[in-house]
Amino acid sequence: MALELQINGNKIFAPLKGKELIKTPEEEIRQKYIVKLVNTYGYELEQMAQEVKLTGAKRGTGRASADIVIWRSKADKKNSKNPIIVVECKAEYIEIKSEDYYQGQNYARFANAPFFVTTNEKETKIFKVNLDVTPKTLSEEILDIPFAKDANNDDKIKKLLEQTKAFERDEFSKLLFQCHNVIRNNDKLSPEAAFDEISKILFMKIRYERNPDEENIFTLKQFEKQEANYEKNIRPVNIKRNGPKDDIPYMDYWFELTKDEFEEDELFDKNEKIKIKEASFKEIVKKLQKYNLSTTSDDVKGIAFEQFLGGTFRGELGQFFTPRTVVDFIVDVLDPQEDEIICDPCCGSGGFLIKAFEYVRDKIEQDIKKEKEKVNKAFDEIAENATEKEQEKLKEISNEIIHKLGYETQIRKSTEQEQARENNKFISRLEKLSATCIFGTDANPRMARTAKMNMIMHGDGHGGVHHRDGLLNINGIFENRFDVILTNPPFGARVEKSLLITKADQLIDENRIAKYKKMYGEEVYSKAMQQLEFDEELSKGKPVLDTLHIGRKGMSGLTEVLFIERCINLLKPGGRLGIVLPEGVLNTQNLGKVRQYFESTSKIILITSIPQDVFMKSGATVKSSLVFLKKFTNEEANMWKKYSKEATSKVKSKYQTELNEIESKLTLRGNNSPDAEIKKELRAKKKKIEDAMEVEIRTIVKEKFDYDIPIATVEKAGISSTGAVTDNELNDILKQYTPYRISNNLWKEIKPVFEYKWNSKTGKIERIKNQNETVTIEF
Repeated sequence: MALELQINGNKIFAPLKGKELIKTPEEEIRQKYIVKLVNTYGYELEQMAQEVKLTGAKRGTGRASADIVIWRSKADKKNSKNPIIVVECKAEYIEIKSEDYYQGQNYARFANAPFFVTTNEKETKIFKVNLDVTPKTLSEEILDIPFAKDANNDDKIKKLLEQTKAFERDEFSKLLFQCHNVIRNNDKLSPEAAFDEISKILFMKIRYERNPDEENIFTLKQFEKQEANYEKNIRPVNIKRNGPKDDIPYMDYWFELTKDEFEEDELFDKNEKIKIKEASFKEIVKKLQKYNLSTTSDDVKGIAFEQFLGGTFRGELGQFFTPRTVVDFIVDVLDPQEDEIICDPCCGSGGFLIKAFEYVRDKIEQDIKKEKEKVNKAFDEIAENATEKEQEKLKEISNEIIHKLGYETQIRKSTEQEQARENNKFISRLEKLSATCIFGTDANPRMARTAKMNMIMHGDGHGGVHHRDGLLNINGIFENRFDVILTNPPFGARVEKSLLITKADQLIDENRIAKYKKMYGEEVYSKAMQQLEFDEELSKGKPVLDTLHIGRKGMSGLTEVLFIERCINLLKPGGRLGIVLPEGVLNTQNLGKVRQYFESTSKIILITSIPQDVFMKSGATVKSSLVFLKKFTNEEANMWKKYSKEATSKVKSKYQTELNEIESKLTLRGNNSPDAEIKKELRAKKKKIEDAMEVEIRTIVKEKFDYDIPIATVEKAGISSTGAVTDNELNDILKQYTPYRISNNLWKEIKPVFEYKWNSKTGKIERIKNQNETVTIEF
């Protein structure tokens, strides 16, 4: 009889313990793997144990225990012989690091087990444990552990230990190129058009992996079965979810369901179709079916997808790829934190969003790890002298603490994700990051799809990436929303006054509107959507330029300039921006008014000039700078207004008499009216005075609103004009800037710091927050 996972609220049944335990992330993964060992590999519960103390092994400062230990037989376990497999489990969305492999391998060494497994369910790796090498040498990764029936077969064990695993990342990257070539060869499409079709199929595969309960699965066998039913005119009753529509083949039906799945992201046009032959489609399905993109590790599929992108998008599409060294530097400088909302309104292939996601994810994982170590350290202080019963109780309490700190497993089903977002409740901090903190848009539909898929490959399939003009609002992308914006906007293009907001720019889906109003607040969301107002009577909307101060005032229509204002508008007060800009924006005389406007809205916190050859491989020849701004806080904005008002009053009083005299002469009529030449001179004199007043006012304000602006220039930024790796002086700038930023408190970082201590007087564990708030933990 199959073993089933038994979950009861916050408890999970552990058959190897014979009782319910707190359902922590690790515990759930452990029990799932035990179920797999029984149902898939045929092991009996009687030949396994969990949390086995390993003599001599240390986990941090406490006594170590292996999560799961498996013996060759029940008799071997009873007679305390060496086990065959040691398993180490991690929470589902905690990335398994190299130190985890070494730690688990050491457990296996102490137990003299030939197989070591580490798993977080998403990623499972199996190693052979080589006792003949030093403990710091990681053993080779192999394909699988033995089934129970082969556990005592030395020949089969030896064969398994010799089956080392090929480097999966390169294998997956090559497979993507093979799929791409199938389309190019069979369907004679351009590289870019072929990529579009690969993208559609990858989205189909993701869609089916997200809905595993459906009968239809993404395999060639299933496709051919449903295709045969279609040819025989066999139609399921429920057309929408269980079978093809009457008028389209099954290949197209799969894509229709996929378009429904990603409708909110507006990644596909409603009339978009699959544009390859059925034979090509089937060949690609056959190649992809061996991979489960939902469980393949993020480092494997993410890097593989990036390799595929780099080898596919060249020439005209190079503009969408910001060099990795620049991306890393901008993210490191801005140092995004947990719970901060992040956006790139010109996201291209998603490089900034992926780096920011991974950066914050790593912070969360490291914080979780540190907190767990503190908990374990505090409990280890009393566990040494506690009875076995007390130790079990202590373990339960420590798990409960971790549970309450928010280290629960991720939500997996999309329906639960939707419900969690709407109720603003999340099972884990990582789910919150993935579901509500990452947003992006791109006006190019191909790149919007690429960014979305790129993020899925890197572990975040929930980010709010949309096909949209980055200057326009959508979903959660609207004014005063973001803590951090990172972007590389298009250079040199112009937005003309004739570009109007259209009806197509408006959201008309009532369900989505209701959902967004619930998520962001009805008043806030309705105000954000006023940007897209459309005059039904005149059948036209306002010019896109009129949505921005710079556009309305006719100061500039350059995209790079417009996007600076757009990004500042998107930021919350005190929010920070890192943007790649052509140096002309910083020093061209005709953009002086533009710079003055930005000075009145935000602080410049760093300018770094980079060499011209950084973007040459992408086809750009303009020398660029990396500009970092911090939007005024409300206090700073009020201060700027106050200084401006005071300066204006002071300067006006200085020139008012002279201006009044000029104005009185210009208003004379009849015989007293000055001739045209004198009027021209008077107007020129008035303009000169007004310009001088403006300079004086600005000088006074800037003297009062004074702050340092760090400026740096690097000769080498990690990449040459041909794309080759060079020295990276940006790292040196970062080493100097980070201490400067922290010491000058450019933005606040408030983090609760917990300590866990044993109070010998009360006999209780206490959790101390920020060294001033003590909570006694009862047991």
